[in-house]
Amino acid sequence: MIDSGETSPKRVEDTCAVDVSPKDKFVTVYGRKPVLEALDDPRLEVDKVVLADTARGAAAREILDAAGRRGVAVQRASAQRVKVLAGNGKQDQGVLADVVAPRMRPLEPALRDRPRHVLVLDGITTPANVGMILRTATAAGMDGIVVPRRGVASIDPMVVKASAGVAFRAPVLRCGTAAEAVAALRGAGYPIFALDAQARSTVYSAELPARAAFVLGSETAGISDDVRPHVTGWLSIPMAAGVESLNVASAAAVLCFEVVRRRES
Repeated sequence: MIDSGETSPKRVEDTCAVDVSPKDKFVTVYGRKPVLEALDDPRLEVDKVVLADTARGAAAREILDAAGRRGVAVQRASAQRVKVLAGNGKQDQGVLADVVAPRMRPLEPALRDRPRHVLVLDGITTPANVGMILRTATAAGMDGIVVPRRGVASIDPMVVKASAGVAFRAPVLRCGTAAEAVAALRGAGYPIFALDAQARSTVYSAELPARAAFVLGSETAGISDDVRPHVTGWLSIPMAAGVESLNVASAAAVLCFEVVRRRES
């Protein structure tokens, strides 16, 4: 169910310029407990800790000691600066840590490596859903998961918790928005599939090319208006017993494992 599409895809470099910001290299965790957990996990590489200059007492000492044991640099900053860096003014508790995410990178250079199957998150703002999708897609073996910087829940401690820590090592691809991502993917020659309960073709019956991108929209709004023009094929998941739809994280699990099963069969 792929059409030729009337939207003229732009070149990849025009739609998703490379901007390797800290958010494209690190997962930032904030709050005393998440930071201590990151420092105490030998599997994680912590780039730095930023501690508010007002932080004192036993809690601050515990973080300083944990960072010292790992040889992690601790930077002091104003409490306001920590809030800005954490992006959460209520739960940062005056401390954050930048954890290296070895498989996270900007979308545009990743496309040069021609990943086979890429998942794109569009308007999914519930951290629990984003975390579960990261865990499921990574476990299934998807080559990339586009988590836009805008319009999707940030990869924060809530997402990390929901992913059971997989968010640190998921193949996350960064771009500004979902619309930029699908434009870049089309420019690189990828057909764009999206899930829709009314689609005639199903994830089990549709012909899927060797390389393709799959968009997951929000449970309330579905695929966003600026992404829809780039969609070249629509897929549904068959439902029984009058069930209308699945939670987006559950739908992601069905889709990802079917895509990878067909790829490896």
